[in-house]
Amino acid sequence: MNPEKTKTFSRRQFVKGAAATAGLLVVKPQSVFGAPANSAPQIGLIACGGRGRFVGRFFPEHTNAKIVALSDPFEDRLEYANRMFKLEKSRLFKGLDGYKELLALDIDAVVITSPPYFHPEQVAAAVARNKHVYLAKPVAVDVPGCNSILDSANKAKGRLSFFVDFQTRSDPFFIQAAKRVHDGQIGVPVCGQIFYQTSRLGRQDQPGMSRDEARLRNWVFDKVLSGDIIVEQNIHVLDVSNWYLDSTPIKAVGTGGRKGRTDVGDCWDHFIVIFWYPNDVRIDFSSSQFIEGFHDMCMRVYGTKGTVDSHYGGQVRITGQSPWEGGDTANIYADGTITNVKNFVNSLETGKYLNNAEESVRSNLTSILGRMAAYSEDTIMWEEMLQKNEKLEAEIRL
Repeated sequence: MNPEKTKTFSRRQFVKGAAATAGLLVVKPQSVFGAPANSAPQIGLIACGGRGRFVGRFFPEHTNAKIVALSDPFEDRLEYANRMFKLEKSRLFKGLDGYKELLALDIDAVVITSPPYFHPEQVAAAVARNKHVYLAKPVAVDVPGCNSILDSANKAKGRLSFFVDFQTRSDPFFIQAAKRVHDGQIGVPVCGQIFYQTSRLGRQDQPGMSRDEARLRNWVFDKVLSGDIIVEQNIHVLDVSNWYLDSTPIKAVGTGGRKGRTDVGDCWDHFIVIFWYPNDVRIDFSSSQFIEGFHDMCMRVYGTKGTVDSHYGGQVRITGQSPWEGGDTANIYADGTITNVKNFVNSLETGKYLNNAEESVRSNLTSILGRMAAYSEDTIMWEEMLQKNEKLEAEIRL
């Protein structure tokens, strides 16, 4: 891609904060998703792993929508997921390209929970087929993928919902915390402490697996398929950092490695990065994915008048000169997803289409910036990251 083109996605040109989701289009109810307004939206699920089944079941449980088709590279996962949805065999599509057959069906929307490496291609195909998109984070693993996602989202604007599933963005306590920070309740932000410390994920092994099947089944441990843990998981907390500071980093420097979990894949198991944000705000970020006996996802920003202290799955509050008690987000993983599913289906039924791609891409690029800085153990500028436009190649064959 031409470096000049990548500049169109620079930090300064993104719509700031949660306002990126506000550009909604209202259409007549009878024209919504090409069916009468009281019709049940027909949803296809692309990828039937743990996240896919978790998100997929909320559509029939909490909305009028129906899961009517499944695709996955592996037959055993299709069959396992279909215990929940009970579809005819003709609605199950196996293989890496099975999603193409699913998209050819007369359905209204797709839920995409495949390894992030595949998101840009699958999203582009879905939008080209005029399908609404509900997409798991992260949206991509590299800068070209982020550019592709933003291009697809721009094509969807005004005619399709394009929604990325961040639970914090729909949680009332996080929403209130961000508003209070933006209103000056902690004063001028000075620095922050952002971390995602957790235990290792489980392996998904099968007897007699080929190398590529092992990579796909254990994609969370694969640098290219997942983007590494700083992109695939840590994006949750880095997204909130961007949200609180209403900006993206100018540069980053970091380190990390692979020491506590070395038995599977090639992902690192810890990262340590310093991000420089505008107005001379520095964020101290760290993460791990091997720890025993400790877990916390913390987003803390220190200001001249107070501190916003927030935890995914824990307390969200403000301390200092103007304290706010906030509340507990213990059930955010499920509650946030259910809220997102409800909002997505409501957008299909009302024609008030959602599109939060810009803020999602900003956070994805922030994670990629941190990864590049840590891999190189050098300072990487935001604009340098965009201009390098590095593309990851998986070369998976089944």
